Amino acid sequence: MRRREFVVGIGVAASAAGCGYALQGRGITTDPSVKRIGVPLFKDLTGKPGLDGRITAAVINELMKRGRFTVVKETAGVDAVVEGEIRAYTVQPVGFTGSTSASGTDVYSQASRYAIALSASVVYRKVGEKEPLWSNDAFSQRDEYDMGDNPQGYFDREEQSMDRLAESFARSLVAAMLEAF
Repeated sequence: MRRREFVVGIGVAASAAGCGYALQGRGITTDPSVKRIGVPLFKDLTGKPGLDGRITAAVINELMKRGRFTVVKETAGVDAVVEGEIRAYTVQPVGFTGSTSASGTDVYSQASRYAIALSASVVYRKVGEKEPLWSNDAFSQRDEYDMGDNPQGYFDREEQSMDRLAESFARSLVAAMLEAF
């Protein structure tokens, strides 16, 4: 009986030692014949000035960081194309400065923290093929920023947050497209 318990104990210990969780993609899933990728200007349905250029530039930069592709802004003479349509850009207050009224109740008077969110439809396809290599109709990213004490800095902080949002959007997008997450 002792020997049986020992063997079972060793089996359980060995199983537990190999148990673990790892977040991994399935490797690069791009067709190896894709050497040149075209990324035309993302279409902007939001009307936010300059958003299309920021997002497109960030996606191009992120693809170039991979070092496996030549990335251009045109769709002519390329092996694959990444096309995007920015469908939503929102700015919403998520934090407020508080004050207390004479009666002792909390009164929230001014937004002090904002969240910006971006959603886009993106298709990555090999030229001449009907089925995309990857697509997502609602690829989204979010960022937050504090207003600070100076309301005149609102637009500067939103601009800085838009830059961070574009970079994180592009990083997540390229990872999803190429690493099969």
